[in-house]
Amino acid sequence: MPRWLISIVVILVALSWIPVALALRARTVKKTEPRIHIIQDMDNQPKVKVQSRVMLFADRRGMRPPVQGTVARGSVLDDPALELGRAADDSWVEVSQVPVTMSLLERGRQRYDIYCSPCHGLSGYGDGVVSQRADQLQEGTWTPPTSFHTDLVRTRPDGHLFNTISNGIRNMPSYGSQIPVDDRWAIVAYVRALQRSQNATIDDVPADLQAQLR
Repeated sequence: MPRWLISIVVILVALSWIPVALALRARTVKKTEPRIHIIQDMDNQPKVKVQSRVMLFADRRGMRPPVQGTVARGSVLDDPALELGRAADDSWVEVSQVPVTMSLLERGRQRYDIYCSPCHGLSGYGDGVVSQRADQLQEGTWTPPTSFHTDLVRTRPDGHLFNTISNGIRNMPSYGSQIPVDDRWAIVAYVRALQRSQNATIDDVPADLQAQLR
């Protein structure tokens, strides 16, 4: 093979590694400018940023005031007691706004097992698998879930529990966007059933069966 041909092959092989080297460099080096996107996927698009000035409107304000008569999402409620867990005087409703039936409890158990048990545990003592794993890691950033069987939680109104599911509390996130209103009340009913199962008295047993327990 002629020497000049070998030189050309070597040069071409060396040049073929340049795109690979540039790609590796782009993945490892931080830059202030966005990287080149062959397929944009809406990464770069015309938009109005917060507090920015635009020429489209006469007042040059990019952030527009609400249209007159606009009603914010969720501000008009057909039944605040049902949808917020609050009474007319803005206090928590004491009792669930959904009739408690066996089918409701079954639905509540199913939803509880999906959304609540990973942290609070199947029995509601705050010993779910997520909590157990966090205790094992001992990273110092985990806040233990509340047990449902404390006097504090047992004495809270049903509306308070409903609001906690809807909007979260302390480190617990909100589930209002994931769990429909009726399912939230079903979970509240099931939590009450869990509490009663761990704090029952002889009076909770039917009269004809009390003698057998004694």
